[in-house]
Amino acid sequence: MKKFHFFALVCMLAMSALSAVAQSNVAEEVAWVVGDEPIFKSDIEEQYLQLQYERQHIDGNPYCVIPEQMAIDKLFLHQARIDTVEIQNSMVMHEVDSRINYFIANLGSKEKVEEYFHKPMAQLREKLADMIRDQYSIQQVQSDLTKKVKATPSEVQKYYQTIPQDSLPYVPRQVEVQIITINPVIPQQEIDEVKSRLRDYAQRITNGESEFSTMAILYSEDPGTAVYGGETGFQSKSVLLPEYATAAFNLNDPKKVSNIVETDDGYHIIQLIEKRGDRINTRHILLRPKVSDKDLTDAINRLDTVRNDIQNGKITFEQAALYISQDKDSRNNNGIMLNEKTHSNRFEMADLPNEVGKLIDKMQEGDLSEPFVMKNPRTQRDQVAIVRLQKRIEGHKADLADDFQTMKAMYENHKKAQIIDDWVKEKQKNTYVYIEENWRNCEFRYPWIKK
Repeated sequence: MKKFHFFALVCMLAMSALSAVAQSNVAEEVAWVVGDEPIFKSDIEEQYLQLQYERQHIDGNPYCVIPEQMAIDKLFLHQARIDTVEIQNSMVMHEVDSRINYFIANLGSKEKVEEYFHKPMAQLREKLADMIRDQYSIQQVQSDLTKKVKATPSEVQKYYQTIPQDSLPYVPRQVEVQIITINPVIPQQEIDEVKSRLRDYAQRITNGESEFSTMAILYSEDPGTAVYGGETGFQSKSVLLPEYATAAFNLNDPKKVSNIVETDDGYHIIQLIEKRGDRINTRHILLRPKVSDKDLTDAINRLDTVRNDIQNGKITFEQAALYISQDKDSRNNNGIMLNEKTHSNRFEMADLPNEVGKLIDKMQEGDLSEPFVMKNPRTQRDQVAIVRLQKRIEGHKADLADDFQTMKAMYENHKKAQIIDDWVKEKQKNTYVYIEENWRNCEFRYPWIKK
């Protein structure tokens, strides 16, 4: 799912609060009705104030553009109800917590947040949850509509030829990077200590001394689930780590706790909540063995030796990556990092892990870095790495030969936009829409007013 812009949410909530204060004694005026859902004038004014506050350009009359977009959103939300789209509450509340923490960090305290938004914290959290859940639902419906879009090379080439040269996108500076990583050796004593703690938790839960969810809140080192009592929400096997999925789907009794399960993230104990077909909802407690300074230093020294061997021609970077690197995604690809966002070998600087980006920015093609400590982007565990700048591509107008993936993404987005546009046209034909007389004098994108 995409992250929502914090600033936009601040504006939306602030304008919502101001609108509520200003109109607390004024009867609501209905501007549109879509299905059985009204769009109030106050909703439109609130959205308009938000866009003005953000200084966003509105292409057309705001009292035409804004309610039409709100109507389109309601079509998607109605479809989400028909499709029984399920948005995991744990995911929504995780987003809510992130935003509340952001507001507190920027405004100074919980009390100042409540004062700024003219809402007690409970109401603010409820408003945020509704907004985020709606956005996720809309995105899920759109994703389901466009999930089969795939572009062939010939389609991309034809699309590229239709784009005027002055309309081609500007591609920011990109880099291709090779990486070798090794994980510090963790003493068996530390692993045994982690397992002992997990066995103790499992025993206390099994004996009825403690609830699994309480133990997860207190002790789990997975920040994404700990605050929800370790609950993961419904997940399919393909989403879960393989070892976790195997253990979880083998559970049948919600009162029992799994044996200790080792994954790349660390060590877990798992409790079944519910199975639904090929999806499962579980709780887990995750503990990660700690890496000592000595372990990190030993790993740095080991990788420094590898770096010297590469520089002295005893081994190539590609060979070292294949035989030494513990980065599963790159070691069989000559050590070349894969951009999960674009599924290509190229990264814009902002897409690189922070530690890698800071080094690469100062390197020349062919340069090899000193060993450094970085967080594994997925597990957030400390690891030691060296990187080599293989190629730098300066910013330029998109070219089919050099930027095929960029053009492919553009074409696929174009096709998706067409599918969504066609869906809206078809959906609104069969949906009751009423527009109040004073709101009809517009050039809408879609024929809402039936002749």
